[in-house]
Amino acid sequence: MSKNLENRLLFEEAKNNGKPLILDGAMGSLLQQHNVPVDSHLWMSKANIDYPEIIKNIHHQYIEAGADIITTNTFRTNPAAVKKSDSISEELVKQALFIAQNSARNTKVIIAGSNPPAEDCYQKKRTLSNDEIENNHKAHIDLLIKYGSDFILNETQSQLDEIEIICKYCYSNKIQYVLSLYVNEELKILSGEDVKDVIDFILNYKPLAIGFNCTTISTFLDIYRNIELDFSWGMYLNCGDGSFSNVNIKCGVSPTEYAQIIKNILDNSPLFVGACCGSSPEHIKKLKVMLDG
Repeated sequence: MSKNLENRLLFEEAKNNGKPLILDGAMGSLLQQHNVPVDSHLWMSKANIDYPEIIKNIHHQYIEAGADIITTNTFRTNPAAVKKSDSISEELVKQALFIAQNSARNTKVIIAGSNPPAEDCYQKKRTLSNDEIENNHKAHIDLLIKYGSDFILNETQSQLDEIEIICKYCYSNKIQYVLSLYVNEELKILSGEDVKDVIDFILNYKPLAIGFNCTTISTFLDIYRNIELDFSWGMYLNCGDGSFSNVNIKCGVSPTEYAQIIKNILDNSPLFVGACCGSSPEHIKKLKVMLDG
């Protein structure tokens, strides 16, 4: 059986039995807790080269906590970010996948290749041209697939031009992907479109699922109450203290509180659940216990 088919079947099984797959939690904030330095352009991705054992240990902790999916530490290994540094995109991606694959060895854990926005997550004004953005995403997705990602997790996407590029590229090249949105309190993405209209657009390009990540819990609950989630969807929400700082992200939602929030939205059958900034393996462990119980 091909890996693509195996992944598709795992997602279909989760959809049919009503028990979501468990995605892991934050990587960057845990690396900060291990005193790994933040790079102004590459976020925490230089750790793939400088601190591989710490990353491997964090992956292991998430797997032991119950994660069905782990995410590569590639949230700033994309060419647009790397060109501002002295690093090489392919080297960082290759090493991230090597670490993740070794961590998941002899398990059924799925590896999600993280593909971030071309520029900063919360940046409204663009400095890159459309051609630069398109080349960035195509090159990064290709590297993530080349080195063994089981599917592409396009995270924190909030600009319609990028969403269109990603969806069309993955769809036309038969690349399995999730498109995960960052949504503001007005239920819009940063380029100004209503999230419902964006969802309708993405569904035309047959993703494995549409996700919501780094969005605050209160904003997601507004989405949950106001939008019919009648498609394959998942979420991993911001568990930080609300500072949106890259310097020292702290937990603002306890694992027990977070598990209860997730429990209250299971009636709408999410395909996957996990946690984002400020979370830890303890959050994932609580989700696992709640879902098993």
